[in-house]
Amino acid sequence: MNATNVDPAELAKFSELAHRWWDVNSEFRPLHQINPLRLDWIQTLAPLKGKQVLDVGCGGGILADAMARAGAHVTGIDLATKSLKVAQLHALETQTPHISYREVSAEALAAEQPASFDVVTCMEMLEHVPDPASVVQACAALVKPGGWVFFSTLNRNAQAFLFAIVGAEYVLNLLPKGTHEYAKFIRPSELAAFCRDAGLQTQASRGLQYNPITQRYWLDANTRVNYMLATQREV
Repeated sequence: MNATNVDPAELAKFSELAHRWWDVNSEFRPLHQINPLRLDWIQTLAPLKGKQVLDVGCGGGILADAMARAGAHVTGIDLATKSLKVAQLHALETQTPHISYREVSAEALAAEQPASFDVVTCMEMLEHVPDPASVVQACAALVKPGGWVFFSTLNRNAQAFLFAIVGAEYVLNLLPKGTHEYAKFIRPSELAAFCRDAGLQTQASRGLQYNPITQRYWLDANTRVNYMLATQREV
């Protein structure tokens, strides 16, 4: 287990904002807006109803909650205590079915419950940890043979720097300043290599686009900035 694969500054950053996770007009508005797009894409490849699903780095539970409402039995894990408490409180208040949350690392859970989940999601998390390859390995260990693992992160190139940091954080104020560090962005080829090394086969990818004039998000084949990777564990 890699017990040190966490950046205290990153945890502190998200803990400070924890109480705002479910405010759709807060800093987390983009996550609320893109959540249906992500959920639909996941569902087209791996229908969630009745499945055992793990959401790694679940934060306040936006995706985990939606997957549970789609009929999955969901476990959300994170190391940010305040965010997890917000997720748990929201699940109680809204009576979300079949959902639970734990404060545990992906690596620790992989040692405890290997090959336990039909689907594993790890969204917008890899660019916030010191060793993303370790998280990918843990996700691969947690999913059952033939099961699906979904990742989303940010590409590392000039366009991503311009859009995701300068644009989103400083011009449009979509995200709090300092949300992302360019050096931690991950190219699709790098993430695909992490997946191959972990025994995961890449099956599909999608890019996430945003129009600041219409304030609309959509998915397409362009992975130059935000992108998602769908992988399957080898049988």
